[in-house]
Amino acid sequence: MIRVPHGYDPRVTELTLTGLRVVREIALTGSFTAAARLLGYTQPTISRQVASMEAAAGSPLFIREGRGVRVSPAGAVVVEHAGRILAGVETLRQDLAALGDRLAGRITLGAFPSATAVLAPRALARLRVDHPRLEVSLAEAPTPTLLRQLRAGRLAVAVIGVGAGLPDYDLADFDRQIVFAGGLCVAVPAEHRLAGAGIVPVAELAGEIWIAGEGLGGEPQFGAWPTLADPVIGHAVRGWPARLGLVAAGLGLCLVPEVAALSIPAGVVSIGVDDPSWLGRMVVALTARAPGAEAAAVVAALRRAGEDIHLRRDELARQHTGDGPVRPAAVGIDRGRSTMDGFAG
Repeated sequence: MIRVPHGYDPRVTELTLTGLRVVREIALTGSFTAAARLLGYTQPTISRQVASMEAAAGSPLFIREGRGVRVSPAGAVVVEHAGRILAGVETLRQDLAALGDRLAGRITLGAFPSATAVLAPRALARLRVDHPRLEVSLAEAPTPTLLRQLRAGRLAVAVIGVGAGLPDYDLADFDRQIVFAGGLCVAVPAEHRLAGAGIVPVAELAGEIWIAGEGLGGEPQFGAWPTLADPVIGHAVRGWPARLGLVAAGLGLCLVPEVAALSIPAGVVSIGVDDPSWLGRMVVALTARAPGAEAAAVVAALRRAGEDIHLRRDELARQHTGDGPVRPAAVGIDRGRSTMDGFAG
């Protein structure tokens, strides 16, 4: 005979971590559809999870109204506890992972400015979870400085851009791994005639005014689209905030590396360019020959972060077009290549 503890409520056993995540995401987004998209679930799966959680709670968790939902009093209680419970589970996971993780110590990751907008931060966040005892600091610098620091042993990993329109750097001393195969996007004002186009033929850019970059000697800068003849430069400023601010104000267009396109501010939209004559660029991670396990872990995190950026960009493209993944033809790079074999960089 099985004894049931006093005060035991069988409904509590039906409150699952997955259900808590679903309920919390719906509460944050105000929509079943948005929660399904963010969590990677189908709409029926989300509905089943909510139904199960409501059965376990013995009360409706959401009130349907119009095109969205809001939490009920019972839902508010579940959401409040869900945040604490899920945070505790994540802490537990990190503590358990640390028991078997031998990577520890301090190393420095250096990256060129565009890579510090999205790629490097996402890689650092992943490393914090996967290798909590490995302390990785981030240094931002132009590519010539990064190469000098890597050769001097001051960096464990350097992230640089290579490809069409960039200097032919001497990388023979380093191990090289492609962490992001992407190209250039064009940032346009949200009210611009091309803002809703997704991808445009390069001919559509003719006659536009451009916001160019201006920097120190030896630091690659972005001007107009590379294959345009006689482009008009309206302003030249050094910092990305200033360039994108000028774009948002409707004073011109500017180039943005695809690796940083997810960081553009409100009032600005990024579009792809169909230009078969442009060969594209890549972001590569450089290390010393035969890198240690710590540096290898950083490179692996960068590659996964690059894959995440591609997935997010494709998701946004699908939302815009309603079709499958959309990639600018100007990229011209195979994402599947993971090394620099055969690339003259």
